[in-house]
Amino acid sequence: MKTLRDLVKDRKVYSVEATRTVLEAARFMMEHNIGALPVLRNGELAGILSERDIMNRVVAVGRTPGTTAVSEVMTANPRAVAADESIEECLFIMREFGFRHLPIVDGKDLTGLVSLRDVLMHQTAEMERQARKAAS
Repeated sequence: MKTLRDLVKDRKVYSVEATRTVLEAARFMMEHNIGALPVLRNGELAGILSERDIMNRVVAVGRTPGTTAVSEVMTANPRAVAADESIEECLFIMREFGFRHLPIVDGKDLTGLVSLRDVLMHQTAEMERQARKAAS
């Protein structure tokens, strides 16, 4: 059974400091083509900031992205999963709680972020592999 560590092992870990502005975070997300960022405070996971958070908690309510701190609009204390968690368990958590992104931690250290798309693409590839194996 594959783990999240296997899924994200070759990926760079992106994050943003809680003290940064939403504008800085949004530009960083755009630059790296990512939809959510783990938020760190003193090197530890403090929250998560998604495109949806920016739209709902900043843009739609008329806040100024250049002066609003990430910590003011992030989802604080996000559910995180261990790096050795199975991909199937991760999908269950995402489905059960309606999460699209889950930070991955090893103890207190952030080791990555997994998206629903990542999990579904992995499962689709796995099903295709098994179908090819069964057909041969």
